Amino acid sequence: MAGTGDPIDGQVLVLTAAKASVPPSRLPALVDRAQELLSPRLEQYRRAYERLEADDDRELFLVEWGHWESLADDLEVTDRELSAIRRAHEEQLLRIGRRTDREATFETALEIREAVCIGTDSGQPHDS
Repeated sequence: MAGTGDPIDGQVLVLTAAKASVPPSRLPALVDRAQELLSPRLEQYRRAYERLEADDDRELFLVEWGHWESLADDLEVTDRELSAIRRAHEEQLLRIGRRTDREATFETALEIREAVCIGTDSGQPHDS
C-alpha cells in the first residue's frame, strides 16, 4: 500500500479479505482510498474524537456509529466495499488491543462506536 502511512497491517488485510464480500485483491486499494480521504483530516479527528492509540504508523480513533456511512459518497464505494473498509479498521483496532492487553475494552467500544485508523508519516511527533 502507498500513502503517507499504512494504517492497516498486512496481516489484518489478509484476515479482513477472508471475511469480506470483496475480492482480496481489491481490499488494499479500498483501504488506500480511505486513507487518501482521511489523512488530510487527521487534525480534525484529533480535535473531535477519542484517540485510543498513536504510534509512528497510525492513530486510532473511536467515532460515532454511522461515521463510515457518512463517508461512503466521498469514497465512491459500494456497500460491500464500505463494509470491507470498516471491517479492516475494526480488525486493526482489535489487533492492537490484543497486543496491548485491551482487546476486551476495544471490543466493547465497537459495540456502540466505529474505529477509524489514520496512517501518519513515520517519525513525526504526535499530539498527546
